[in-house]
Amino acid sequence: MKLTTMTLSASVLLVLAAPVQATGDPKAGQLKTSMCAGCHGIPGWRTVYPSVYSVPKLGGQHADYIVAALKAYKDGERNHPGMKSIASSLSEQDMEDLAAYYESSYSGPAN
Repeated sequence: MKLTTMTLSASVLLVLAAPVQATGDPKAGQLKTSMCAGCHGIPGWRTVYPSVYSVPKLGGQHADYIVAALKAYKDGERNHPGMKSIASSLSEQDMEDLAAYYESSYSGPAN
């Protein structure tokens, strides 16, 4: 019985250690990109508020990173007024869908 318990415990640990895959729907995410395209859809775009920097391309970015970034904007852990406003309007499913879409839509090197 100990061997079975140990095997089961090892299996549970492997499942818990496995990376979490995005659960979003890329097609649904594509329908939600209008709020992103104004900045992230313009090659070479630079923002001047709150500071000057190049706006990153999202296509090809890892979905888990996009979800984490959106949650950080929503929670105030990242500071950008425009992104906080947009992220605060998103549900977790919206974030997952957007992330799945952008992860699957690589269109060349990042800015």
